[in-house]
Amino acid sequence: MLTKRQNLMETITGGNPDRIVNQYEAFMCTDAIYGMIMGDPITSQGKSPMPGGEPAKNAWGITFAWPEGHPGGFPVHDEAHKVVKDITKWRDVVRAPKTDLPPEAWEPYLPAIEAIDRNEVFATAFVAPGVFEMCHHLMGMDDCLLNFYEEPEEMHALIDYITEYELKYAAELVKYYKPDCIFHHDDWGSSKNSFLSPDMFEEFIVPAYKKIYGFYKANGVQLIVHHSDSYAANLVPHMIEMGIDIWQGCISNNNVAELIKKYGGKISFMGNIDNSLIDKEDWTKESVAAETRKAIEECGKHYFIPCITQGGPGSVYPGVYEAITEEISRLNK
Repeated sequence: MLTKRQNLMETITGGNPDRIVNQYEAFMCTDAIYGMIMGDPITSQGKSPMPGGEPAKNAWGITFAWPEGHPGGFPVHDEAHKVVKDITKWRDVVRAPKTDLPPEAWEPYLPAIEAIDRNEVFATAFVAPGVFEMCHHLMGMDDCLLNFYEEPEEMHALIDYITEYELKYAAELVKYYKPDCIFHHDDWGSSKNSFLSPDMFEEFIVPAYKKIYGFYKANGVQLIVHHSDSYAANLVPHMIEMGIDIWQGCISNNNVAELIKKYGGKISFMGNIDNSLIDKEDWTKESVAAETRKAIEECGKHYFIPCITQGGPGSVYPGVYEAITEEISRLNK
């Protein structure tokens, strides 16, 4: 029987998997939120909100709130909390967190990393937010999208600054954790379309990720898994160019089966079980099982991993994620 790691590799390379990959099983690690490596001293410099708790300001100066019943926190963008109010003056207010921390700052995190069985699973480092998300976290979505049109030079400069931070952060992750896999968040669309046109995406976002993902690959990271639980079928060629191995979060509006036919072998797809359809108050095991079977029947066993589309193991309503896992296990038997 293949290990979880081996079985995933057989799946995404068009080989001979002996079972369907069961959601995040190949990326699960010990002693970590979401089952992935999420803690490190760099991202821990700021504060994070708790579900239903008070808003908190992170190391970038961005204030986040996490209302009860929501899948995660989101920036507060009223006039009092918005970091970048004028894109032409972003250099005056944007300060990246420190990355040159001493070795002793990393020591408390290392036992959990060393405990990972890298033959069984990928040692997976969780990185969020991404380049595009950081832009709109700093200034709000409306201002961000307008600034791509009205102040492109300033947006290029800000993206360069964010990219340089990501590269410094990546160098420290590689140095201390030596991850096999990077699970990187950056939502690039709504349920209907990408936020940026493919041409604008190519101009602003692709160069940044070619540097970031290129650095990881050049420094021993085997897999790049990118999360965007959105429509982004129009961006898949750019994902391939960036070096993404698995697009996680591909909702059913992308017509995932067609994407597999067109791009399988160049990139793999993880998702097609939409939160919007199953992760709700009146969910049932029967409805979750039906959506899970449908996703697998549509997409097959190669270049596809059936998974809830949210960006990590779990669900808003307790039990939904586990019900998907149970149905995939049943089908595997």
